[in-house]
Amino acid sequence: MTTRVVTVRPDASYREMATLLRAHRVSGLPVVDAEGIVVGVISETDLLTRRVTPAGTAADLMTCPAVTTSPDELASHVARLMSRRKLRRVPVVDRRGHLVGIVCRSDVLSVFSRPDEDIRREITQDVILDGFFTDPDRLTVTVQDGIVTLAGAPGSVVLGRSIVDQVQHVEGVVAVRDRFTYSLAGPAGPRS
Repeated sequence: MTTRVVTVRPDASYREMATLLRAHRVSGLPVVDAEGIVVGVISETDLLTRRVTPAGTAADLMTCPAVTTSPDELASHVARLMSRRKLRRVPVVDRRGHLVGIVCRSDVLSVFSRPDEDIRREITQDVILDGFFTDPDRLTVTVQDGIVTLAGAPGSVVLGRSIVDQVQHVEGVVAVRDRFTYSLAGPAGPRS
């Protein structure tokens, strides 16, 4: 996300919004109230297609409520949200709705251009070995176009699911296929 975001207040004039869009070479602006809470989004399309009165303000023209995301949301989820809602940008807000950044289409796409081998190396070294103290040779990690396939026997369902969860958060991962095998039999031993 970009953390230096150009914003407008609800009382911003049509001229002020048009000037900011042009000066900063952006196609949309979050509209924030006095406390920094996102109350809407104004886009070039809003300015061009809505009927404007001479006193038209951001509050009159903005799209609200704004579609937002959180800082810890997966890039793949944000990409799907943007595609589904046909959005060019999504404000990033904290739990109370305060603006902390903005994600644009180019931000999301850049995450998915990471080389597969870099992704695989991070998963085997940082996630499996360093994160879970598990020998990566016990598992098979393949990455094709950002899609990770995990195979092998991690030792337990809890460990396997924890690894899958962490891999989903690795930058550049588009999807994770869990092909781990789990033993359903409990430990062998005498029964009383």
